[in-house]
Amino acid sequence: MAEMVTYLPISSPFIRFAGRFVDEAFGVAAGYNFFVLQAMLVPFELVACNLIIHYWSDIIPTGAVIAIILVIYGLLNVFAVKYYGESEFWLALGKVILAVGLIVYTFITMVGGNPLHDRFGFRYWRDPGSFAEVYSTGSLGRFLGFLTCLVQASYTVAGPDYLSMAAGETENPRVVLRSAYNKVFGRLMAFFVLGSMAVGINAPYTSQELADAYTNNKPGAAASPYVVAMNRLKIRVLPDIVNALILSACLSAGNSYVYCASRSLFGLALEGRAPRLLTRCTKNGVPIYCVLLVLAISLISFLQITASQLINFCVIAFTYTRFKKACDVQGLSRDTLPYKGRWQPFLAWYAFAGCFVMAFVQGYSVFVHGNWKIANFFFSYTMIGVFPILYCGWKIVKRTKFIKAEDVDLHQDVEKIDEYTRNYVPGPPAYVYIGHTVWGKVGLHTHRNIFERVLDKLFG
Repeated sequence: MAEMVTYLPISSPFIRFAGRFVDEAFGVAAGYNFFVLQAMLVPFELVACNLIIHYWSDIIPTGAVIAIILVIYGLLNVFAVKYYGESEFWLALGKVILAVGLIVYTFITMVGGNPLHDRFGFRYWRDPGSFAEVYSTGSLGRFLGFLTCLVQASYTVAGPDYLSMAAGETENPRVVLRSAYNKVFGRLMAFFVLGSMAVGINAPYTSQELADAYTNNKPGAAASPYVVAMNRLKIRVLPDIVNALILSACLSAGNSYVYCASRSLFGLALEGRAPRLLTRCTKNGVPIYCVLLVLAISLISFLQITASQLINFCVIAFTYTRFKKACDVQGLSRDTLPYKGRWQPFLAWYAFAGCFVMAFVQGYSVFVHGNWKIANFFFSYTMIGVFPILYCGWKIVKRTKFIKAEDVDLHQDVEKIDEYTRNYVPGPPAYVYIGHTVWGKVGLHTHRNIFERVLDKLFG
């Protein structure tokens, strides 16, 4: 995706690329799939925020909590990307503090830095062990336990797709996005891998407190393995801090979903695949009706999300294979692109195959003996049926054709972007060099605070 988006940084890029590089009908199906995914995740985060707040008290009515958060999302998303980005910066700061803090907490406590001076280390990896048995016993049960975790991980890891949605509103996108893409994958992997290890270190899967928290639907951080460990080690106050940071993470996620859902719908409208009314923007370039529609949808309960995310990854991977094929056929060297991915198209086909298989596997538990429920089946597989219906329906009605590699338009809008990049004048530098003294270089930080500078070092 980085290759395509840095080459053509337009609004709703990978959705519009699907119609531009593959088939118009493919772009329609991809666009509505992503819109449904993002729009339905907003109420999911609203419910999560409500549960987290009720960790402290039930005095605030649920309706009031949801209404307040919706108003906050509306205000943040009605402004231009500058204000959306500023709000995301501060909300994401909570995520960074939470992720780094819990990893550091795990290391300190596992080596004995806790009130009980218990050096538990990797105790729970040995007893009861690293692999829980699910739905069966022995090797099959342990494999199904691993598969259950893999299903959750397959739609939890996201980032580049959200990053690309702001391409059309990003200042100097070819430079900024190239740097962001270079750094996001490794750092996301580090947080996810270390975070997963920390969860297994802090609490055994046999923990009765953890099981009771899920069984009794306790709100907020009560069901967290970290809070279970804090309670076991007699650590106070930290559970409340963890809960507050989880709340900031949920607010950030919901804010991102409103942005991405509105921009994906805007992209469909620009291509004539959604009502023309949705292309209307404020003077700051915000698709106001798209934002309002997403917020209206947020008033309903959430639907299924897992298959939609995996279908979205399949779309991105397959669209890239067609983009690369078109570059090869039309003689556009990938060495001239602002960003060039490694080991392509093999990694793209690997991603496509893996996500395609996982889209069907992710709901496997409904077919386990005794687990069949019609609601769970539709929860897991609705979009797998809806996607081909959208694709075939649009293809039949509009009589679209699969675009051949030699007919793919690789040059539309490129000249405008090239001109913008050539004529781009950066704003005032964040650090102005003044001169040398006996203490070394002296400079002045003009407009960035300490948090911005620290996060810039961490995440570019």
